[in-house]
Amino acid sequence: MTTQAIAQLDGATIEPSGGVCLHGLVKSYRGPEGPIRAVRGIEVSIAAGETVALLGPNGAGKSTTIDMLLGLSKPDGGTVSVFGRPPREAVDAGLVGAMLQTGGLIRDLSVRELVGMMASLYPDPMDVEEALEVTGLNATGGQRTHKLSGGQTQRVRFALAIVCNPDLLVLDEPTVALDVEGRREFWSIMREFAARGKTVLFATHYLEEADSNADRAILMAHGRIVADGPTTEIKARVGRRTLRATLPDVNQSSLAGLPGVAAAERHGAVVILSCIDSDQSIRALLEQYPAAKDIEITGGSLEDAFLELTGEPDADGPDADKPQPGTR
Repeated sequence: MTTQAIAQLDGATIEPSGGVCLHGLVKSYRGPEGPIRAVRGIEVSIAAGETVALLGPNGAGKSTTIDMLLGLSKPDGGTVSVFGRPPREAVDAGLVGAMLQTGGLIRDLSVRELVGMMASLYPDPMDVEEALEVTGLNATGGQRTHKLSGGQTQRVRFALAIVCNPDLLVLDEPTVALDVEGRREFWSIMREFAARGKTVLFATHYLEEADSNADRAILMAHGRIVADGPTTEIKARVGRRTLRATLPDVNQSSLAGLPGVAAAERHGAVVILSCIDSDQSIRALLEQYPAAKDIEITGGSLEDAFLELTGEPDADGPDADKPQPGTR
């Protein structure tokens, strides 16, 4: 747990000043077969200036958490504080900008007109031309919104999110409609914006985006937080390492039987060993098969950690909605 986490001393919760604090959040919905507990007592603290990825499978509670953070939904229990204010008050003051999964652009306006109209709603907005420049829309400002490409539309939605000059930017699956090049350009722009000292919270299914762009990741499953920390720390929680080597003409089952090896695969001349103890495995490999070459050992990926930490069955019980120990 980092120094920016909520500290718990003698049962008391101490929140850092500023930033975002979610304390004991609980939210349920009515479902066809009874109540659905979407969020179950989560504790999160995000310091001002942090860039945080919110990860989890569908139904984990990410979007519900974001809705409560933005004041779009009221929690059944717990509290939300955004820079010391309730969510709606922070939004009305222009402290929060958001780019959600759904929502279109008003037709028949130019991009510049739409961004300018949005800027007029806030007390201390960013200059419209600056917002267009930051999002790479300088040459697109005169185009009508209904004639934009998918990538251009996403850029305009981003411009609308930041033109209020927010201290907190919330992005829910911001690159879901973009191709690889568009995603790369989007994150380049977002990093430049975050470098201004802004706080950023983004939810994504693209784990490489979290690994490349977040200071920290929060993993959710079944409405609870299952991991919270730098992505390097989360990846380290996956005990297995992968050993790759070029080694033709060796039986796969023989490789699987090496000490410290949990599983073995072969792709042509390349063998891939999933290791519980990679030090023991590589010593055994070189001792028994000295012809092995091009050896690589890599730690668990964020995808490995994601699958392992979020794939456990729902441990539902009478205390499911209480804050989970060790989360932030």
